[in-house]
Amino acid sequence: MTLRFECQSGCTRCCDTQGFVYITETDLLNIAGHLGMTAAAFEKKYVIRYPTMLRLRKPRASQCYFLKESGCSVHPVKPVQCRTYPFWPELVENRKAWKEERVRCPGIGKGPLIQIGSACEIAAEMKTAYPAQYDVD
Repeated sequence: MTLRFECQSGCTRCCDTQGFVYITETDLLNIAGHLGMTAAAFEKKYVIRYPTMLRLRKPRASQCYFLKESGCSVHPVKPVQCRTYPFWPELVENRKAWKEERVRCPGIGKGPLIQIGSACEIAAEMKTAYPAQYDVD
């Protein structure tokens, strides 16, 4: 499978898609610190905690509190899910899914060739970060 990807300047389409942003405990700490908040205050304001995972709350008028007109306001510490897109296991491991994702992501199919081994390493980071979503033992 040939994978090409390059983020397109000014594009935030991946951030403005229906769905949820899941975070790790490390993401929580990093984002809270970036915003100058305690982890407890950040969690109370922005996070929903489930028994096996955490996710960011969604504001009423948009997909993410941190998506601004200029882009991601927490870009330097964005969650694993955001940082690894589009190299998610469900996309990297399925040629048809990768091609279909081009509808949402104009960077797919552009830019340098990404070696499948590199893409799989990034995908593995998702499995490690979110084991409950990927049935990883």
